[in-house]
Amino acid sequence: MMTYEEVLEESAGGRHLLLGNGFSIACKPELFRYDNLFGQADFSNAKRAREAFRKMRTSNFEAVIRALRDFSLLADLYAADDPKAKRRAVRDSDKLRTILVSAVADCHPDLPFSIEPESYRNCRDFLRPYKSINTLNYDLLLYWALMQDALGDDPIPCDDGFRKPAEDPEAAYVTWDPDNSNSQNVRYLHGALHLYDTGVEMKKFTWVNTGVPLVEQIRAALNQNYYPVFVSEGTSAEKIARIRHNDYLSKMYRGFTMIQGSIVVFGHSLDPCDDHIFIDRIGRHGKTKNLFVSIYGDPESSANKAIIRNAQRIAIMRSDKRPLAVRFFDASSVETW
Repeated sequence: MMTYEEVLEESAGGRHLLLGNGFSIACKPELFRYDNLFGQADFSNAKRAREAFRKMRTSNFEAVIRALRDFSLLADLYAADDPKAKRRAVRDSDKLRTILVSAVADCHPDLPFSIEPESYRNCRDFLRPYKSINTLNYDLLLYWALMQDALGDDPIPCDDGFRKPAEDPEAAYVTWDPDNSNSQNVRYLHGALHLYDTGVEMKKFTWVNTGVPLVEQIRAALNQNYYPVFVSEGTSAEKIARIRHNDYLSKMYRGFTMIQGSIVVFGHSLDPCDDHIFIDRIGRHGKTKNLFVSIYGDPESSANKAIIRNAQRIAIMRSDKRPLAVRFFDASSVETW
């Protein structure tokens, strides 16, 4: 097990960061753990789906969504006497996706000032050494940390590709410009609460153009049934299908594949539901030489053994001409917040 300092030393040739939910949990564990999101969720219009969590003994939304989608594929075979079973499973999985979006928004801190300046400084120190920052999280914590220039610390060069619309520079939002995507070094690989697809362009809510807190804007949009770009499907195949139907997401997906050097993964279990990122983009098609994966707690625990197995699956996808070295580091050896 490496320390984080050793990771920085051995990835000096060009390092890139990939964040999972453990990054958000490290900041606000009382808000972003699965069980808290589950506790905040409104199942009033999805009582049967709520019961599925109890049956599966889990609070993980993606696990239940995946189970419902898997069942829908077999419903014609195992529930042939109930022709509506497949439709119910698909409908409930879709309901859970929207419930999850609302739960994340409801659990989210209201203002950036909910996080102490010292925590932001620690986070910015953590983010600064990376050539690109890639996240699978939906929340605003990364965005808030990158925007904390008033702290007086060293700046973090960051570009998410969003600009003021040329035809309306006074607009209350900014839009993604695909012509600038090559210069991007911040990628929301699965979307985020503040990103919206209008069908014509990708928009990002901002505070500076409106004076209205982002979380307030997001909750207002949800109340009007406007949902953010949010890849929360239960299986990797469904996630990649969703990604390919959105120009922003597909560009981020391809851009991530072009990363060279080293990728440092913090706070992700490498679960097969994200095989489109780990097996396909890093393993099968990736150009990186080193993969450093965080491990939190006892390496011999069942959860951490699963992470190690999942990481080894990624390395197997590489040929002898393009090997991938996979190593693990102690998550507690880095102060992220």
